Amino acid sequence: MPKLTIAIDGPAGSGKSSVARRVATLLGYLYLDSGAMYRALALKALRQNVSLDDESRLGALATPEHEQAGAKNCVFLDGMDVTKEIRSPEVAQAASRLATIAKVRELLVAEQQRAGAGGGVVMEGRDIGTVVFPNAELKIFLDASPEERAERRWKEHQEKGERLTLAEVFDEVIERDKRDRERKVSPLVRAADAVLVDNTAMGIEETARLIVMLAKERERELAKAGRAG
Repeated sequence: MPKLTIAIDGPAGSGKSSVARRVATLLGYLYLDSGAMYRALALKALRQNVSLDDESRLGALATPEHEQAGAKNCVFLDGMDVTKEIRSPEVAQAASRLATIAKVRELLVAEQQRAGAGGGVVMEGRDIGTVVFPNAELKIFLDASPEERAERRWKEHQEKGERLTLAEVFDEVIERDKRDRERKVSPLVRAADAVLVDNTAMGIEETARLIVMLAKERERELAKAGRAG
């Protein structure tokens, strides 16, 4: 069977990371977290006190050797494991702002394309099916209601000991949605050929297995087309 490139896009709290990771495991594919690259860059900017409005300096920071993701699902920044550090609310908000900068996206998208070349990968983000891999064999747009997504994020904060109210997290999700959908560079949109999967009432495992089913169906279609050709 041919190895697919699977692009999973969606808003914050839709479960992209957990679902993509599980899909990759079930298929024996490589999982690539595009958002981790933006978070690593955001962490570096915060550590060096680089203004999130300084596009020139941020572009200079956004070089391949600074953000590396994929090895055992760990993220390294300047040779150090920052997998946990990049998951803080402060870094998440900073990463969302960095993602609106054209030069930053240009450099990191090129690195994502290099990392995913050859197929057999599951990559998730907000512009994977529209910009990073527009020719992906399978595109998924994962979504859920804002209330459900906020509750998921709130539970994540609780597990980390971060004292945020559900109302605060809901406002954060709405703000993030607005920024992602309205940014001038690579806004969050559903690709015309993406399959919409609403997992408001679905868990990670159920969602992942649905996507695996779609992937296997796509594999069979490509294999049949290859034999016919």
